[in-house]
Amino acid sequence: MANSLNSRKIKELEFHDRDRDDNFIKNSLAKDTYEEFYGNKKYYKVTQHSKNYVDHWIKTKSKGKVFLDYACGNGYNAIIAAEAGASLSLGFDISSISVKNANSTAVKKNLTNIRFFQADAENTMLPSDCVDVIICSGMLHHLDLSYSFYELRRILKPGGIILAVEALDYNPAIKIYRLLTPSMRTEWEKTHILSLKDIRFAKRFFNIGEIRYWHVVGYIAAKFPFLSRILENFDKLLEKIPFVNLLSWMFTFELIKPKNK
Repeated sequence: MANSLNSRKIKELEFHDRDRDDNFIKNSLAKDTYEEFYGNKKYYKVTQHSKNYVDHWIKTKSKGKVFLDYACGNGYNAIIAAEAGASLSLGFDISSISVKNANSTAVKKNLTNIRFFQADAENTMLPSDCVDVIICSGMLHHLDLSYSFYELRRILKPGGIILAVEALDYNPAIKIYRLLTPSMRTEWEKTHILSLKDIRFAKRFFNIGEIRYWHVVGYIAAKFPFLSRILENFDKLLEKIPFVNLLSWMFTFELIKPKNK
């Protein structure tokens, strides 16, 4: 598969192989280098209420279904679906190290309804109309949407549903932080954080379901943990206010393939 990838995708593969190599992270990085590459990970520790929503969505949508964790990383979401009773839970990633990590976890959990494999998200080689439910978590901004939306529609069964979890490209403070931390992202990723114009583009391929916004101010708790409960409750209010919610760090949106296509 790697031999068929263009230079953009090879850079993504190399980046995510590095990002998922626990041995490299633990044994080869000095503390300041770790902070340069992975300093943003502390912010993900304060995203519990959006994580709860995504986990619940997977558990309720995947039971008895063919589920796909699209660009699965270490396979967390595919494992949730398998444990929730998916008839078959699939996960693929461009990174062979990610696939190895995911398979290792599935074996440890003795899951028999799950399979992981290496693939290109813009050309998965999966059959058409083969998947009921798909999760795309934090990866669409790594892809060319003109290819990935087409591929997602192709492999999704008519009436099937996708949940996308993405960063949102409006908050000026977060945009500045991204500019100041270039080593944490690939060159493509830096210029392809999603916005509502990408939702409008998605309408060419899908019907749009529920859109929700997450973490307008709650990420501040990564620096001030004692404020986490207060900020989370404040977020639950701000996330519902039109235009204010566009300052959210993340958003989720559902994509539904029409039954007549």
